[in-house]
Amino acid sequence: MQILDFIINQILRQPALFLGIIAALGLIVQRKEFSDIMSGTFKTIIGVVILTQGTSILISSITPLSNVFNLFYKIPASQTLHPIGSNHFIGTYGSQIGLAMMFAFLINLVVARFTPIKHIFLTGHMLFWFPFIFTATAVESGLSGISIIIFATIFTAIYMIIAPALIRPFVRKVTGGDSFTLGHPTIGLSLISGLLGKVFGNPKKSTEDIKFPKQIEFLREITITSSIVMFLVYLVMGLLVGVDKSKEVFDKSQSLVTFSLLQGITFGAGLTILLLGVRMMLAEIIPAFKGISDKVIPNAIPALDCPIIFPFAPNAVLIGFIVSMITSTITLFIIGSTGLLPYAIVPLTITCFFEIGTAAVIGNGTGGLRGAVIGSGVAGVLMIILVGLSIPFLQHTVSDWIIIFGGNDFSLWSVISGLIGKLF
Repeated sequence: MQILDFIINQILRQPALFLGIIAALGLIVQRKEFSDIMSGTFKTIIGVVILTQGTSILISSITPLSNVFNLFYKIPASQTLHPIGSNHFIGTYGSQIGLAMMFAFLINLVVARFTPIKHIFLTGHMLFWFPFIFTATAVESGLSGISIIIFATIFTAIYMIIAPALIRPFVRKVTGGDSFTLGHPTIGLSLISGLLGKVFGNPKKSTEDIKFPKQIEFLREITITSSIVMFLVYLVMGLLVGVDKSKEVFDKSQSLVTFSLLQGITFGAGLTILLLGVRMMLAEIIPAFKGISDKVIPNAIPALDCPIIFPFAPNAVLIGFIVSMITSTITLFIIGSTGLLPYAIVPLTITCFFEIGTAAVIGNGTGGLRGAVIGSGVAGVLMIILVGLSIPFLQHTVSDWIIIFGGNDFSLWSVISGLIGKLF
């Protein structure tokens, strides 16, 4: 158990170390020189660390938006569901989650080795969060003991095998190659966006072809544009709730304009760091993984984190975020005014950026600018509906977590697994 605990918590749950080991194995299998192995391994680890830090900065820069939306909707803190809480749940069921993660990953490797489904799920933190969700739905369904581990293992393995395979053709359309697919809870929303783009879009007019007048050509820099957009979003929301009230959730020592500007710039900085990490990791992990693909699991490709696709259409990411924020806000207004749900749903700013930003890139790949707009708009509506549908299946365990990070495959598959769990 100590060895398993070390592998699960000290390696598999550490994306940088996990992918570094994968890179090292790939280079060793290719019989590279020691210097090349060390260089490729450390550059992969450093790239993932840079990506992770960029992601953390992005999350910290958009988290206050959820708080100001709560103020805008007049949602009291007591309405947020957290009967047990995710931290307590992990402390109670951590072993079951870890074992399910380990067994599911081994199943993924076996399937990749002996079947035509050749991708390997390598998004380290998602390797943990999916069995976390499936363990919660198992507990909610009344399962206990080893049944929880079996249930969570089966559903985690199914997701790791099926979801990246479904999105793979759409990723190929975006990248023009087949060196990786996605292993991230964006896949359901991205599939919908890609299909809508294919039906209603125009692939000849890409989001990346947007023309800027010479005076504002600086807006072609996605980090500058994103900084300005986030500045305006914060400023508008602060004005809507009132300058004095906005300080209750923002920084009381700063004016609304100063706080909004700094948050916008922080967002742009986080995006810059994230994209740097993505490029650095891709430059190392793809060639290194070729060794595994050629020698151990023929024709295998890695299923990676969603920011890996951002550099292929950065304008689409920003468009997806803005459009989904608008459509999800309208959906929240409708749900809040009609009382369709007996609990409060907060704006899912993190899902809007990462999951639906990715969905917009996929929509752009199949339907250009129109596909990105339509795909992300519909995804914004579905995101709110999905998190609302999933809360009852996690109401007594990790509802606090799904309210912040749901509205995506976590929500969709908690409903699917929860319904099946009820049968047992």
